[in-house]
Amino acid sequence: MTIDAQSKAFAIWLTGLPASGKSTIAAALKPRLDALGSSVEVLESDTVRRILTPTPTYSPTERDLFYRALAFVGARLVFHGVTVIFDATATKRVYRDFARSLIPTFIEVAVECPLELAMQRDYKGTYQRGQRGESSTVPGLQDPYEPPLNPELSIDTTRISAKEAAREVIDLVTATRRIRSQ
Repeated sequence: MTIDAQSKAFAIWLTGLPASGKSTIAAALKPRLDALGSSVEVLESDTVRRILTPTPTYSPTERDLFYRALAFVGARLVFHGVTVIFDATATKRVYRDFARSLIPTFIEVAVECPLELAMQRDYKGTYQRGQRGESSTVPGLQDPYEPPLNPELSIDTTRISAKEAAREVIDLVTATRRIRSQ
């Protein structure tokens, strides 16, 4: 069985350090889900943050509010039949657990990458700003990142490409949907 337009929508949360490969995997994953007949929306944290907090401070209070809002928006989309890919670090497990509590079919994917490699890949300059003291809240640098304890899938981006990672997620989704339909 594959996912089709009649299947219940679900959410996939790609979580990992900044520059670990989340956005690249999301970009490879979305067209594959589209091809299976899903209506898919990617909720990329930087894009959504520009609307919710146009001048972000990344304070703990602001992050709590932002991730609650992101989870709520994702849950509403899923409720209305849209599959959601969350492309967001979500430094605390509680953020992802809140989304899981709102979304009946939730898949957490740990995107694993050593900090040193994430810093090398960082085309946005997030880590450089943190090292220069221009930011004091960079996940993995000044702020702790809480990796998932029991993700449905772990992807080591030092070992596989984004295309291979997308295939692994699709394999998991297909297997999960098959199990649920039995």
